[in-house]
Amino acid sequence: MRFRAKIVDLACLNHFSRIINTIARLAKTCILRLTVCKLYFILSDKVANGGASMWCELSQGNFFDEFQLEGVAAEHNEIYLELVPENLSRALKTAQNAKAVKIKLTNKHCPCLRVAVELPSLSSSSRIVTHDIPVGVIPRRIWNDFREPSVPDFDVSIYLPVLKTMKSVVERMKNLSSFIVIEANLSGEMNLKIETDLVSVTTHFKDLGNPPWALEDGCQSSTQGRDLESMAEACIDIKKLQQLLAGQQVNPTKALCNIVRKRIVHFILLHEEVSLQYFIPAIA
Repeated sequence: MRFRAKIVDLACLNHFSRIINTIARLAKTCILRLTVCKLYFILSDKVANGGASMWCELSQGNFFDEFQLEGVAAEHNEIYLELVPENLSRALKTAQNAKAVKIKLTNKHCPCLRVAVELPSLSSSSRIVTHDIPVGVIPRRIWNDFREPSVPDFDVSIYLPVLKTMKSVVERMKNLSSFIVIEANLSGEMNLKIETDLVSVTTHFKDLGNPPWALEDGCQSSTQGRDLESMAEACIDIKKLQQLLAGQQVNPTKALCNIVRKRIVHFILLHEEVSLQYFIPAIA
């Protein structure tokens, strides 16, 4: 089992660093799945237990100048590692002006991801700062626990408002309640609501638009013959939503959410070569 990779392009390095930063804000530990073409960062807190889950995938070719992988076996050419994303994020912070960053799976005293940062120096020799990040190797028999979460048949799919705006609304609401109700319909309207014994606050968004699949016949059978104005709602933990919005450094070109009434809110953030899905279960 071997893995090594190298990033030389500074823009790619900074972009990669921002993504890891976002993941570190969403997950204390996560699974890094390495395949020949892609990297996946997976958080699979069991949604049934009230935990959020995350699935982030990126194409390695858009970030790495070199990428070599020998998986567990020829027919399973993949590696699954458990790591603390904050450790990787910290290591990459030292690489902001680096000439190159090399990442390698090593096993001296325990399995580690070695991040070697080559920094520019005034002399002809370059300075190299090395970080060893401990990882756990996930055995093949439990890989199936980390498959892409399936998206249940949603009642409404809608584009999100500008995330910065949404973030400031949610931050203000967080001081008033631990829960927030997200509701939306197929006419591009979305409301964020909190209701407590003392206060009831609603923020309305209009003309957000619905993704094409939300209205296609057959694709979402549940939308056929449905009232486009009727709202589907889910009440979720406001901290989890705030975490997603506050940690956002992917700068998505598209951001949308799917609501399964009273069950789950599924966020999808897309940016060229990166997609981040985040699932927050509803509170009964």
